[in-house]
Amino acid sequence: MAQILALVEARLRSALGEPDARAAVTFLGTDRIEVLRFTEGDLVRYATLGMSAQPMTDPTAVVADPLRGPRAELVLTVRAGLAPTDKLLRPLAVLGAAPQVEGLVVAPGASLDVGAPLWDGAPFTSVLVAEPGGLVEDLELDEPMDPVHFLPLLPMTANEAAWKRVHGAAALQERWLSHGTDLRDPLRSAVPLD
Repeated sequence: MAQILALVEARLRSALGEPDARAAVTFLGTDRIEVLRFTEGDLVRYATLGMSAQPMTDPTAVVADPLRGPRAELVLTVRAGLAPTDKLLRPLAVLGAAPQVEGLVVAPGASLDVGAPLWDGAPFTSVLVAEPGGLVEDLELDEPMDPVHFLPLLPMTANEAAWKRVHGAAALQERWLSHGTDLRDPLRSAVPLD
């Protein structure tokens, strides 16, 4: 586990630079989840470290395979200085612990909800899990282990999350794209959904 996390952290550093802050959260009965903060110009990126230590397991599986299964870390990017986004360290750690706590397999297209604003005053309580491979490349591990995917998180308003449940992730992403929505803006309002 420690070796995998060392490789994951090295991949994050090579893609995002040196972290300028880190916080750790341990939930009862789970491994420690860290959240690293990377600042680059007017962007702040938050990445989990620890979620990929164990493969995610289908909650219906009779026995959890200690080697095989999807592995991931979460990455969320916002514009710096517009909102108190450092408050999202704990919610992001909660999302990173979800596979261990809830037996959840986090995959692109999924919605994750923390049930409270991601940071003080945030219009977002949930995120859409986007496709990996853009910002941070997948990390290949020795066979038979699956690679670690670095999954971008896109904050959603309550209305966007409800609309996504009806129309799907691809339709919401298309709507964001067609309206030129700045998904990194921590103060943005919901995209028009009519």
